[in-house]
Amino acid sequence: MPRVDPYGAFNFVVKMDGQDVGGFSDVSGLTTELKLSEYREGNERENHVRKIPGMHTVGDVTLKRGIVNSRDFWAWVQQSRSPSGTRGATVKRTVVITLLDESGTPVQSWQLQQVIPMKYTGPTLAAKGGGDVAMEEIVLSAEGLILMDSPSA
Repeated sequence: MPRVDPYGAFNFVVKMDGQDVGGFSDVSGLTTELKLSEYREGNERENHVRKIPGMHTVGDVTLKRGIVNSRDFWAWVQQSRSPSGTRGATVKRTVVITLLDESGTPVQSWQLQQVIPMKYTGPTLAAKGGGDVAMEEIVLSAEGLILMDSPSA
């Protein structure tokens, strides 16, 4: 029998090229959009246009996490913005975001293909506030988005 209650949005893992890249507080922007072209032949009997599917785009995905003792994102950003001789396919990665159920079992995964970092934002530091977590944010640009058939954590 299919599940009736929707899954919570708070239990997920992020992997980059198959490696766990730490816990994130937010993942947003898992979108894809299909561009349509309108076309009408001159001898159409009805006065309407046809909608013809064209190119598709993938939205930019934002990942946010508390800063941990890891420079993996920064190293990737540095590699991506290095001279053109070292850029290319080696900089592009595959990122998989997997939603988990209450018991930690994967229920759905989104695979981002040909991903490069397009923006890194470090933490906002302030002496007041006391218990706030220092957060970092990375915005990813992907060429493809696939809803995977068989989730993998």
